Amino acid sequence: MTTGRLAAIERPLALDRLALPALLLLAALLRLPNLATRGTWDGDQGHDMLVLRTFVRDGTVPLLGPPTSIGDVHHGAWYYYLLSPAAALTGGDSPLAVVAVIALAGIAAVGVVWWLGRSVGGSVAGIVAGVAMAASAAAVDESTFIWNPNLIALSSAIALAGAWKAWSGGDRRWWLVAAIGTAITMQCHVLGVALLPVIAAPFLLDARRRTLGLVWAGVLAILLIAYAPLVVNEVTTGFSEAGAAAAYLASDRSGADVAIPIRFGIVALRVLCWPLTGLITDGFIAGSLATVAVIAITVWRWRSSDIDERFVVRWFGLGLLWSVVFLTVAAPSLAAVVRGLPNDHYHAFADPMVFVLVGLGAAALVREVRAPVGPLTAAAVVVLLLGWNLTHLPLPVHPDGGFPAGDAAAQRVDDALTAQGVDRTRATWIRSMPDFKSTEALVYPLARLGRAYSADLPKGQRALGSAATPDPAAGIVIMCDQLFRDANGADCGGPAEDAAAEASGASGASLIDRFEAAPGRWMSVYASARD
Repeated sequence: MTTGRLAAIERPLALDRLALPALLLLAALLRLPNLATRGTWDGDQGHDMLVLRTFVRDGTVPLLGPPTSIGDVHHGAWYYYLLSPAAALTGGDSPLAVVAVIALAGIAAVGVVWWLGRSVGGSVAGIVAGVAMAASAAAVDESTFIWNPNLIALSSAIALAGAWKAWSGGDRRWWLVAAIGTAITMQCHVLGVALLPVIAAPFLLDARRRTLGLVWAGVLAILLIAYAPLVVNEVTTGFSEAGAAAAYLASDRSGADVAIPIRFGIVALRVLCWPLTGLITDGFIAGSLATVAVIAITVWRWRSSDIDERFVVRWFGLGLLWSVVFLTVAAPSLAAVVRGLPNDHYHAFADPMVFVLVGLGAAALVREVRAPVGPLTAAAVVVLLLGWNLTHLPLPVHPDGGFPAGDAAAQRVDDALTAQGVDRTRATWIRSMPDFKSTEALVYPLARLGRAYSADLPKGQRALGSAATPDPAAGIVIMCDQLFRDANGADCGGPAEDAAAEASGASGASLIDRFEAAPGRWMSVYASARD
């Protein structure tokens, strides 16, 4: 097999043997401190911890993953299976244990990206790709809170690295590694299916030039195992997910009214600049420059004289183009950015491709542009990336206070109800405003305290462990998020909650506590009228 020459003949840098441990150390230093408070704590995090808690404590095996933002469709259940060992260590009572695994996955992803860049383009390519990911404010943020897309950086990097190892002359069984990474990516986010053609293309090309034998069966088995929980769910629920997906596709989707060319441009910006400079609304000029740089590198190295580099640049370049086209059609909501909510998780699978392309571009500058212009330009780009990202890292304490603030809010609610003589075994009604937002940011820490609850979820569902009906004498707690003021119809902190309490048939209830648990997130506790 003809191979490239860059990684093979480039003389390793003197510090190359220290590159991996140094990169992992940098990634750890930027991710591990203050893990309890750096990440947001809201409904998604409460939901995931509640599912994990009932899984490891009660043996309730989830067949579906977290709910998506598109109707009643869910992500894959393997997200929970992967996190369950960490949850089991503490009986599901420590969000810190779970987020620590996510942080370690983010650190490991840096090592995989370093290997991939170095394998294709040599030492400089690997180091720059690794540094870009280790210090990326977006990648750090993805490693510091509980959310299903936050495992994708590692899984997609593994998929790409496994595919490259198999394609470039490695054992054909590396395709099994690529299949595992791809399956996890698709499980952690439904739109991770966009990675499947990116991995399938070189797989099919490889199958044309050599016999893959039982690897075909292994790849199919991995995908079948990944979707086995979904199949069981569909058979036992009358194809609930298929029905939900069909209903979503038939509905008016947010962002679909934006013209496709405009939507394509916005999505392209978000996909290409997010891993390098973060959210476009936080740095539009920086993001635009990063986008142009990634495109310029792809065009420049498209005809590289090195066969390996040329293949990977074309592979990743077309993979990113495909991803943008796919997301433009499948995720029209990407045409808008919603402040106050996590963003850009739709395309986390593309991040490793962007980092490797940046590494290949920097290496080419050092190698092919006359000194000192080339090396100085590459160094300047790295310094600018570091400077931008190190000054945009997540704060030591998230604005909402993270889980400790959620725990404190639950404790205060519990204390208020206890002071009114409401026994913990009586199911207090937990409501949310707006009603399409989950109550589980409060429900999970209440469950840890042992308080019974009847918790409303979107579309009339109930939280895990929830009583079927609330106890009329156990009070009502109304959670109100000011971010959704228009949907609530009034301001939180009094007007919205009081109107909701009266509409709930609790007109005789009295307010016993009201407080702002996090900026814009209010808790109102009402005691039921005495018989």
